[in-house]
Amino acid sequence: MHADSLGTKWVSVHGGHSGEFCHHATDSLEEILEKYVALGFLWVGISEHVPAPTPEFRYPDQVRAGLTPEFLYERFGRYMTRCRELQRIFAPRLQIFVAMESESYSGYESLMKNLITDFRPDYVVGSVHHVADLGFDYSEDQYMSTAKALGGLDSMYCRYFDLQFEMIETLKPSVVGHFDLIRLFDPDYGSRIQKPDIAWRITRNLEAVANHNLILDFNLRAFYKGANEPYVAAPILQQAAAMGISLVPGDDSHGVSQVGNFMKEGISILENAGVSTNWKMPKCFDF
Repeated sequence: MHADSLGTKWVSVHGGHSGEFCHHATDSLEEILEKYVALGFLWVGISEHVPAPTPEFRYPDQVRAGLTPEFLYERFGRYMTRCRELQRIFAPRLQIFVAMESESYSGYESLMKNLITDFRPDYVVGSVHHVADLGFDYSEDQYMSTAKALGGLDSMYCRYFDLQFEMIETLKPSVVGHFDLIRLFDPDYGSRIQKPDIAWRITRNLEAVANHNLILDFNLRAFYKGANEPYVAAPILQQAAAMGISLVPGDDSHGVSQVGNFMKEGISILENAGVSTNWKMPKCFDF
């Protein structure tokens, strides 16, 4: 069992994207799970992206590859089936949760309700990758284009956190994914998140997370993208810790080489912030 110098076990509440079921990931899901086992993870949540319901909500790489909404839905069904098989196969060595990562574009409420009914995941990671139905996290060009369309970065941040609040209240996902992803390509995010119009929205959303007893994904993929700190940023981490919110690492891996990346750094940050490393497990649906 892998543990850091203080004996903290490794887990991932948001991870395991694979090349089998995600066009911007690599390697097979089984290979990825074997890596989690090799690193001694206690448990892991595999949280594949939900399929785009209509062509305009596909990722740019999916568009270039000609992947249709029908194909994406069929592939997602194969993901759920395969993940359940592997959940049983790996049970003696690794506890696996079969989850899905939500979107927050127009119609997501009915989309998620139908997907939950159809596929019965263990839990949902509630994420926001679009603002006003415009993607922002695929590339810096896309990010800046969306900001311009929405009247600037401050406006985009405000609309992001408003949509996230709506998603939290609507879906009440067991895990809130990469809470401040909106900062991705903003070198001035440290000062921007302190601006009153943005800061009060962050506090409101954290209060919603606390009120519903949800988990915050302490998402380590930010390091992989070249950031100096995970999602969430230090000031938000301090607020969340003060509110007693559970923060749990998510490696958000997209291939074998990314499994467990930056876990030591992430756990050290959480320990220094006074966050419990007696990791809360996600609340699973009771079907």
